[in-house]
Amino acid sequence: MLNSFLKNKKHLTLLIALILLISCSSSDGGSNNDSGTMPSNLTVTTEISGISNDIPNGDGSGIVKFNINATNATSYKISFGDGNVQDFTSGIIDYTYKTAGTYSYIVKVTAYNGTNAISTSVTISINVTSVPVWSDEFNTNGAPNSSKWGFDIGTNNGWGNEEKQNYTNRSDNVKVENGFLKIITNKEDFQGSNYTSARLLSKGKFSIKYGKIEFRAKLPAGGGTWPALWMLGDNIGTAGWPACGEIDIMEHVGNQLNKIFGTLHYSGRSGGNADSTTKIISNATTEFHIYSIDWRATSINFYIDGILFKTVSNTSSLPFNQKFFIIINCAIGGNFGGAIDANFVSSTFEIDYVRVYN
Repeated sequence: MLNSFLKNKKHLTLLIALILLISCSSSDGGSNNDSGTMPSNLTVTTEISGISNDIPNGDGSGIVKFNINATNATSYKISFGDGNVQDFTSGIIDYTYKTAGTYSYIVKVTAYNGTNAISTSVTISINVTSVPVWSDEFNTNGAPNSSKWGFDIGTNNGWGNEEKQNYTNRSDNVKVENGFLKIITNKEDFQGSNYTSARLLSKGKFSIKYGKIEFRAKLPAGGGTWPALWMLGDNIGTAGWPACGEIDIMEHVGNQLNKIFGTLHYSGRSGGNADSTTKIISNATTEFHIYSIDWRATSINFYIDGILFKTVSNTSSLPFNQKFFIIINCAIGGNFGGAIDANFVSSTFEIDYVRVYN
């Protein structure tokens, strides 16, 4: 019994000590666990810039003013519905949406007082106008603008495709004339090659992550010609191809007249296994057409003359979430260009403009 009593006494002593500790902690202002007063009456109003009866989704600037109020709130958090979240203490905040087009966003607002919080959501529809961020209109005769374009030069062992041309930066192969960039593919003996052409690239001068990229072009004619309007990932020097990603906005081969290819290359889907779609158009080599992509974090859409012909879902596992540079070229022959017409002498690839929008 004595042992039992002593054990119970120890338990009682520990219990009293614990009660005293809790009592002291509760009376100590530095250890007060009061979580604050619960906010209430949370309201959110929105003012979309330029909104009117005629333009119900705003003036295209993407600017929205949020007016937020809640009784007993000391801070707020707002999730704008486009992946961005911001904490703030004021009840007034201006925010600019940047994705071009008209979209609806569910905006969630949370009001806090200590650890107490209440939330509400509002839905807004807003229009954002595409804003040009880079272009070349090719309005100055002579060599292409060196602040925008560099060149790949030589044969480079067929550029990985057994191509037959030797790329140069001579005016015989590339020039700006009367408002057009002209890439001229010639049959000629040049430094051991039987054909010459040109390949321009914006690498190190301009690159972009997401946006609308648009070309207006008339394609060269002739069996074996292989013009392309395309893009490569900035990290090609470290990641290599195809891990860097490749976006072929437009490819055409003279041996398959009027068939336009839109293609993505990446690890697991490259070369003959690439993600490619074709569309037959009229007069590809005799008339100008507009070739473009709308490239977003969620998708890449391919268009010809404003008509959608290919959609690919973009995910974080793909390399299309980094900056890419632009390439314009015309190859001849090779694995994709195919047999070169024995009567081929010369053909010109004409580009009216390149325009890039946010």
